[in-house]
Amino acid sequence: MARFDDRKSETPADCEGFSRRDFVRTLGAGVLGASVPWIGLPTWAADAKPSKDRPSPSDLSETAVARFYKTLNKTQRETICFPFDHNLRTVVKNNWSIVKPTIKDLDKEQQALCREIMKNLCSEEGYERFMKQMKDDSGGFNAYHVAVFGEPETDKPFEWVLTGRHDTLRVDGDSVAGSAFGGPIFYGHAAGGRDEEDAKHTANVWWHQGELANDIFKTLDDKQKARALVDDAEDDDQKTISLKGAKLPPTGLAIADLDGQQKAMTTKLVDAMLGMFREVDAAEVRHCLEAAGGVDKLRITFFKEGDIDDDGVWDIWKLEGPAFSWYFRGSPHVHAWLNVARPA
Repeated sequence: MARFDDRKSETPADCEGFSRRDFVRTLGAGVLGASVPWIGLPTWAADAKPSKDRPSPSDLSETAVARFYKTLNKTQRETICFPFDHNLRTVVKNNWSIVKPTIKDLDKEQQALCREIMKNLCSEEGYERFMKQMKDDSGGFNAYHVAVFGEPETDKPFEWVLTGRHDTLRVDGDSVAGSAFGGPIFYGHAAGGRDEEDAKHTANVWWHQGELANDIFKTLDDKQKARALVDDAEDDDQKTISLKGAKLPPTGLAIADLDGQQKAMTTKLVDAMLGMFREVDAAEVRHCLEAAGGVDKLRITFFKEGDIDDDGVWDIWKLEGPAFSWYFRGSPHVHAWLNVARPA
């Protein structure tokens, strides 16, 4: 099974090229390729106006990105800034350096602006959890890396991307058509710096999500458990969250087959993930999900592989729909891959 070495950061040299011409041609065909993993589901135009059916973007992080961009000198822009359609913008990994410099290499004002962007990207609770995670995994926020794509000072599309151990996070000013968060994201945690966690994932800031997923499993009858539980986990990489649309495989248990209480528990599980982020991004995910048929169109799968201590509390699970893919791999510690888009 393919896995990234979680202790070794990858560099941009590992990424394959993807030209502007290829990018535009692929978009025009309506199907995004492997380099753009929110497959085949672009619908919101980048210049679309806010409306009752479309959440209005918060300008807090976006404004801070523009201020951050303005402070960068020529050398810094040559190092951490790229055209909007550069191939690096669409990459998501569990541990990588999108550029070599870290936030620590920036000046104090720029460091403060990056922290402001990060804080405005999250809910208050989410920010506290991310800061704890970053402290445990890399020694703190300033050990991470940021890059800017496009020109935030203009009306053109842009995106700010943060990467490092257990994070690929984005702020896009609503520039990426049809994709929540501006593209697929990753978050994770090795609690206390331990590569292998105990079965209770003690002190892991994201395991409450795993507990909610397992609460759903406990309510299933024997036939439902048999459908929901499979042997082998999926690969620990971005391919597992490619969006499949109408080709969604019949793996796992359809939420539509559950009762009202179990459906409410599924909604609560999604809300636990969305509670990490600012309301505008949470609202966009909900909008995308409802446009694809809501929780009834999702399927939940639990994996026997990676069951720490063989306790029947499933550390690895997936919630997936035509335009929603959330893969939570809690063994040997938490890796969570997320990709949400609006269906055509």
